[in-house]
Amino acid sequence: MDNQVIFRDNGPIYLIKLRSEAMKQKLEELILQALETLKAEGLAGLDVIPATTLERTRDAQHGDFASNLALVLAKSAKANPRQLAEKIIAAIPAHEAVLKVELAGPGFINFFINPNAQYQIIQQIHAQGREFGLSQVGAGKKVQVEFVSANPTGPLHVGHGRGAAYGSAVASLLDAVGFDVHREYYVNDAGRQMDILATSVWLRYLEECGELVEFPSNAYRGDYVREIARQIHKNANNEYRRPIELVMENIPADEPQGGDKDIHIDALIARAKTLLGQSLYHDLFQSGLADILEDIKQDLEEFGVNYQQWFSERQLMNDGSVEKALARLQASGYLYVQEGATWFASSRLGDEKDRVVVRENGQYTYFASDIAYHMNKLDRGFDQIIDIWGADHHGYIPRVRAAIQALGADESKLSVLLVQFAILYRGEEKVSMSTRSGEFVTLRQLRNEVGNDAARFFYVMRRSEQHMDFDLKLATSKSNENPVFYVQYAYARVCSVLRQLDEKGLERNSLLGMESLAKLTEEHETMLLVSLARYPEVLERAALHYEPHQLVLYLRELAHEFHTYYNAHQFLVDDASVRNARLNLVCAVKQVLANGLGLLNINTPESM
Repeated sequence: MDNQVIFRDNGPIYLIKLRSEAMKQKLEELILQALETLKAEGLAGLDVIPATTLERTRDAQHGDFASNLALVLAKSAKANPRQLAEKIIAAIPAHEAVLKVELAGPGFINFFINPNAQYQIIQQIHAQGREFGLSQVGAGKKVQVEFVSANPTGPLHVGHGRGAAYGSAVASLLDAVGFDVHREYYVNDAGRQMDILATSVWLRYLEECGELVEFPSNAYRGDYVREIARQIHKNANNEYRRPIELVMENIPADEPQGGDKDIHIDALIARAKTLLGQSLYHDLFQSGLADILEDIKQDLEEFGVNYQQWFSERQLMNDGSVEKALARLQASGYLYVQEGATWFASSRLGDEKDRVVVRENGQYTYFASDIAYHMNKLDRGFDQIIDIWGADHHGYIPRVRAAIQALGADESKLSVLLVQFAILYRGEEKVSMSTRSGEFVTLRQLRNEVGNDAARFFYVMRRSEQHMDFDLKLATSKSNENPVFYVQYAYARVCSVLRQLDEKGLERNSLLGMESLAKLTEEHETMLLVSLARYPEVLERAALHYEPHQLVLYLRELAHEFHTYYNAHQFLVDDASVRNARLNLVCAVKQVLANGLGLLNINTPESM
């Protein structure tokens, strides 16, 4: 199905983008034909036709669809909006799907759809099955979605889970509307945090060797660090052992002793590198990294989150990408040296202040490698780059946009989506989320408690930038108050109806049901038909706005309408034509529920 209509008139090309919903598309085509007629009659001011302004109405008294096109074009056409709307209405060709077109208010155009036309949606859903709702509005454009990208310094916690569910859903939605999506995880496997992890593992290893270690306040304290250290000791015995007196000799005091915790841990990192030497320190570093990264990969895979690429930060360091990126900034005049450090003049491109990219000691900052990473993304030819970050990275956005501009690229290629961490409660007590202290609930623990389906559904129920309290009790309840249970139960109920049909010795006659769709005249049936027709539009809007919560809201509404219908009417009635028409309708509901839940990677159980 085409997603655009081109309107030519011996000169400019006028374009109106079409939605994938069949009825809405047909109305847009009729509007275009009307505008062609008016231009041929010499009506001026239609040189720029905006994206379609056709929307579904909220009040049935105003028809099924309404357009404010006349209001939008009135200024350029130098016409009264109501008078322009009258001309547009008069020029709209007659069509069997349109019962009538009315003028309303200051110039709105209301469309009333022929009731018989609404039944076509059932035929469309049955014909297209899993393909129903999909479109090609993305036209194969290459989009990179980078999400989660948590430092491999510990297991993923429930906060990371929200970014995982959201990023995965955004990528699936973009896939569904025709984009070529590349999912990527950026592994921050270089820098100070990884050195802190390696040193934390080494100190726990020394404890395994029998040394009495006063563990640093700024080290990683989780049980997973002990497990890694225990495994290293099992495999290497005392190879990495050094006397604790030598390790702690002349080390500045830690914070509990009145010192500075950062200076203390940095001194221990330097001591570890000195005492172990480059080779042994690298092996220790790798052991911690490999163990945690493998755990992250397994956790995400079990959560249904998969990537085309795991991109290593150290790759950028090792292949000269950071030097290349900084050379580009230097060539464009955006680097300068001050007090021994190299600065990026990001304030000239909208950032609040300039940023250090090379420290006085010659080491690159994290931001320097991040610039190189985004240069790499641009060089790979993506049409759109989507970074999904935690909300605490909000202040980081201007400097990255500045870097993209300084690299000579269009900063509009970058979209940054922020995700608030989910806040977990056990009763009235808020659970700590500190990775360093080790007092946090892992994503794996959450999944084991509430299941993948509930976790993914709850994570994307709200806008990503909104705060979220995760209700464990609600997520595990088998009640209508549990939203994921409520939606899945609608699917299971349709399956139950089909089982009852078989138990009664009846057969479903889909052809007879299609021939009898006009018998679906109950108010509940009409509401379901309207909702089913909305699905492609909702899907496209959710994808293009990166808002999976719109799909979740739609599925909850569709499930509610089905449950209401189920409670009000019998489906397996004696009249075969009514029975099969209703079965075709509820099977269409079942298909749309499956399609929507499938995009969220949520199961569709046949019994509950």
